[in-house]
Amino acid sequence: MTIATIILLSLVVAVSAFIQGAVGVGFALIIAPVFSLVNPDLVPVVLLFIMLPLNFLVMYREWGALDKRGTAWITAGRTVGGILGVLILAWISARSLNILIGVSTVLAAAASLLAPSFTPGIKSLLGAGFITGVTETATGIGGPPLALAYQHHPPAVLRSTIAACFLIGEILSLIMLAIGGRINAGHVVDSLYFIPAVLIGVWASRVVHHRIGGKGLRAGVMIFAIAAGLFLTVREFV
Repeated sequence: MTIATIILLSLVVAVSAFIQGAVGVGFALIIAPVFSLVNPDLVPVVLLFIMLPLNFLVMYREWGALDKRGTAWITAGRTVGGILGVLILAWISARSLNILIGVSTVLAAAASLLAPSFTPGIKSLLGAGFITGVTETATGIGGPPLALAYQHHPPAVLRSTIAACFLIGEILSLIMLAIGGRINAGHVVDSLYFIPAVLIGVWASRVVHHRIGGKGLRAGVMIFAIAAGLFLTVREFV
């Protein structure tokens, strides 16, 4: 990559890290298509690498609000889903997977808008973790299922819990991808280019994260989930 490309991508990374640090979701949705357009080799490995410090810092910042029980159940489902995600990369085309994920996400988001407030049970958490494991390992995008599961929780709980689930999941996905021979030294070098931008974005989000919540946060989460689903679906037909 040229210096100009690195600078341009770093700006996008910083803005995306700011959004996720403030709202709790959105980083991968923004970065995945940009990375794919500039250099497809950056997805999903580099995307997963640079999300490690992002989610660690968000989790640490709001550690007191973390839903540890929910994180444990999601991680259990996430582990199984991650294994399946690696296998899916070898079994079916990414196009078919993205279409399936995209349509399912839009339908889930639409249904949640009509559903009353709820607290996710064990089955819901396992399911959200499983779907996230499949999608994040295979495509780098895993936020919608977790966002839907925690949409009715207080903002700090949503941000910290999703960050913790992402962090654990990203580590698992990277281990599985490494075992599958899909990580090389170039991925590590490329990741280091964007870490400073991630840190800047998360630091800046501290100014506004405590002001975002309630109906506005839920609306943002729903928009994010629907946009993610539409993006995954539409991009396969253009």
